Amino acid sequence: NTMESAKLEDGAATDAVVAEGLSIFLRVLNPVAPHITHVLWEELGYAGVYGDILNVQWPQVDPQALEQAEIEMMIQVNGKLRGSIKVAKDADKASIEAQALACEAVQKYIETPPKKVIVVPGKLISIVV
Repeated sequence: NTMESAKLEDGAATDAVVAEGLSIFLRVLNPVAPHITHVLWEELGYAGVYGDILNVQWPQVDPQALEQAEIEMMIQVNGKLRGSIKVAKDADKASIEAQALACEAVQKYIETPPKKVIVVPGKLISIVV
């Protein structure tokens, strides 16, 4: 999806991102579908840049790129999924609870003050009315 949205934008930087993403995709797919990836590698011109797909180095994972500043948490009201919110990764339970109770999607289902609010950090918020 990210590659598809990058293709819709104009510019040399986005072209480079799509080209790198496609080359990584072909390298990862190669052990499963070697014949088609070899043909695509040649046809897309990667053989002239990187060499044969069989001799190209496996892509390296950047652990810092996997870190997220925000996480999405699901909100349940009486055991039913009613919405979600994005919170800071290191947010405390009190701020998560306040943000969940202020969520517009949840307000529709809460007419009285909740009896209990259970916050499982990084996963979900369960509100019992």
